[in-house]
Formats: sequence, structure tokens, C-alpha cells
Amino acid sequence: MHRDFQPCAYIMASARHGTLYTGVTSHLIQRVCQHRGGSFEGFTTRYGVKTLVWFELAATMHAAITREKQIKNWQRKWKIELIEAANPEWHDLAEELGLPPLPSSSRT
Repeated sequence: MHRDFQPCAYIMASARHGTLYTGVTSHLIQRVCQHRGGSFEGFTTRYGVKTLVWFELAATMHAAITREKQIKNWQRKWKIELIEAANPEWHDLAEELGLPPLPSSSRT
């Protein structure tokens, strides 16, 4: 297995209690950079979803996809509770992974 391959489900936000996006990836840092850079046309670019507020590593891509689908079916309230259980201040977790802070105009 490639050393950068680490399946995970994640949630990005536009701001604290803002627009949420749930996704899955095998390379979290690369995917966050894509969201921050506006590489994806559509939802995340349109709503300015650039802040990583929650993620969960998985043993396999299948497990990560299953978790993503589960969370996507949840009520918004449950997603917020999930985020706040691990990240009550809605910090940008991408900074803890080594990415630079977002410009203040893009922060939650």
C-alpha cells in the first residue's frame, strides 16, 4: 500500500455552524488542498467550504465510504454534534496536519 494512502471520511465547513460537506478520500491533505483551492466545481466552491472540522481514519476505503454514507444520511444536528464532540471550537484541523492557516477572510 502507498504510504500516503489513508482512507478517511471527513467534514468540511464554510464557517462555524455554516454549510457542511461530508466526503471521503484516501489522501486527506491533498483533498483539503483541493477544497481550499476551489478545484471542485459546484457545491464546495459555491458555498466557500474550505475548513476541515472533522475527520475519521478508516482501515479500508470500503469502511471510509460506508462511514461517509452513514454521515451523509444523518440530520444536520447530528453532524454538528459529531463535530463539536471532537472539535468544539471548530478549529481548522488542516493546520494540525501541517497546512498553513486559511486567510482570515476564509476562516470559521
